[in-house]
Amino acid sequence: MEVYNTILEQGLVPVFYNKNFDIARKIVESIAKGGGNIVEFTNRGDFAYDVFTKLVKYFEKEKPQLIFGVGSVIDPYTAALYINNGASFVVGPLLNPSIAKLCNRRRIPYCPGCGTPSEISKAEELGCEIVKIFPAGELGGPKFVKAILAPMPWVKLMPTGGVDINEENIIAWFDAGVIALGIGSKLITKEYIESENWEKIEGNIARTLALIKKFKKQKIG
Repeated sequence: MEVYNTILEQGLVPVFYNKNFDIARKIVESIAKGGGNIVEFTNRGDFAYDVFTKLVKYFEKEKPQLIFGVGSVIDPYTAALYINNGASFVVGPLLNPSIAKLCNRRRIPYCPGCGTPSEISKAEELGCEIVKIFPAGELGGPKFVKAILAPMPWVKLMPTGGVDINEENIIAWFDAGVIALGIGSKLITKEYIESENWEKIEGNIARTLALIKKFKKQKIG
């Protein structure tokens, strides 16, 4: 519940991968300095789990409030590997019932990638509280979310892929009814990483969180 509540409250899940531990550490530090309390580290390279494990152990002492999850998981064996090394949630580009079963047993949130009403409904049947819409941009963007929520208003959707960090795009997604955004390269840009401009990444996080908070406040008001 702590993971779900953090995602709902923050409205943003920063997504990234880097094979170098020191660079990955600096990225996470930038996320934390910008106000982020949750991180999705994607399983996209050889020994990615090793970098992930080092990050979890390091920040367990330095910033214990941070919640680490793993992304790009397509099978239960990989999910188990990361869960055993500190993952507090699992995200994937597709829906795999075996992963859902494993995560339910371990009381770990599973956010599978879905692209149709039937997939979303199946994910809910399997116990997924938050469903990832992927690839969100190619599926139709905010219009797709509105179309899904019209007959299924209870669904909690988090788009990833094709999500930008400008105010217009962020407002469009939340106005459509999403509960959070998963953002990767637009938030943690390759340019800023290569130039080691950690302050820029921190700024992106802070501005995006501020825009989300602003929208939610206006919505309540």
